[in-house]
Amino acid sequence: MGLGGVALAQLLGARAAKPPFRPDIVPTRPYAARHAHARPKAQQVLVIFCSGACSQIDTFDHKPELIRRHGQSLPGADSLVTFQGKQGSLNRSPWAFQPYGQSGKQISDLVPRIGQMADELCFIHSLTGKTNTHGPAENYMCTGSTLEGFPSMGAWTSYALGSENDNLPAYVAIPDPRGTPQSSVNCWGSGFLPAAFQGTAFNAAEPINNLARPETISRTTDEATRAFLRRMNQRHLQRYPGESELAARIASHELAARMQMSVPEVSDISSEPQHVLRSYGADDSQNPLKAAFARNCILARRLVEQGVRFVQLFNGAYQTGGEGVSNWDGHKVLKEQYAKHGPVLDQPVAALLADMKQRGLLEQTLVVWCTEFGRMPTFQVGASGRDHNPDGFTAWLAGAGVKRGHTHGATDEFSYKAVQDVATVHDFHATILHLLGLEHERLTFYHNGFERRLTDVEGEVIEGVLA
Repeated sequence: MGLGGVALAQLLGARAAKPPFRPDIVPTRPYAARHAHARPKAQQVLVIFCSGACSQIDTFDHKPELIRRHGQSLPGADSLVTFQGKQGSLNRSPWAFQPYGQSGKQISDLVPRIGQMADELCFIHSLTGKTNTHGPAENYMCTGSTLEGFPSMGAWTSYALGSENDNLPAYVAIPDPRGTPQSSVNCWGSGFLPAAFQGTAFNAAEPINNLARPETISRTTDEATRAFLRRMNQRHLQRYPGESELAARIASHELAARMQMSVPEVSDISSEPQHVLRSYGADDSQNPLKAAFARNCILARRLVEQGVRFVQLFNGAYQTGGEGVSNWDGHKVLKEQYAKHGPVLDQPVAALLADMKQRGLLEQTLVVWCTEFGRMPTFQVGASGRDHNPDGFTAWLAGAGVKRGHTHGATDEFSYKAVQDVATVHDFHATILHLLGLEHERLTFYHNGFERRLTDVEGEVIEGVLA
């Protein structure tokens, strides 16, 4: 016991000796590119977030035993009550699974085009959450906390690393064409970090016209006015050099002025070749929702091309009284609901991956697919859908720094609970930061007496997914 105590003291001392990572942020240039303290595998991140809790059982987590025991009771769960009530019998997926690629990964017929990209993907089948409620779970996946008011993944990233583009935000959120997730702007908020690092939300579904210069003002007059304002601001800063908040506000307004030109240009996908629009499904007149989401996927690729550090692309939105209609919350009639959602997600995301690979963007970009939690292998009593399940669900990674055509971790034979290489959302976040060259234990911000971080006081890098 004495030797154990000595070892523990050494471990704690080594951990305590690591200094916090404090980004050197110049108030007048809060978005300037900054270096991580370790060599990064990825320079940028693109997150695809399926709001509503996309079922792992009906997409990526193939369970032959669930098929064999379809209609039977879940062992040991006769009295199990989950989010909405009691559980009925085990129910196999309405969609068959097929092997794809050299990896032979079994993927559902619900998302066959994503299946064709299987050899680019690194699956994590053993994620676990802390809540089975949508809002707190979306918060947890996006911010590392089930509570409101904590900084999002993208805010932490832009705070640490800034951006490679001077004319666009460091962090862009692209809401679903149908609206926002249940936690809304909290999913891309800056929390207690400086407001400069919150996500800027816009999408390709609606043209952005309100940033344009009014026709009644000439370009020469506009440029002269902004130059005059810049001189006045600089004089004020020289007179009061300690006003960092003013400097940050000036920098924010200057970025907004540059965005008057850059945002309409990057969000206008009419310049894309017809074959690109067709490959994404952006020209699908039979499925306008898919076409709108496809345009958002093209926008995400264009933002990555322009050096935006963190892009967060949402699939699914929350609408009061519209349970499962606008998102992946398949409680009642899962087959009918997912038959609509699957095509909206499948072709655009598969095309996005293929397009990024062809352009060489996957060499520097980490692509993340995730959802707030999984779903039960049973159907609910009195319904034809699955209840919430945070005890075992799936995410996948692709691109810079991760293994290709790889599967990590596993749930049990029914996809009910994670049982092999169990990972938490904090582990997931620690891994994303690691690939960006950031140690999650050192990236902190002092707030209300605490050194806060994305991974709270938990988290270990998931070494098994690293290339």
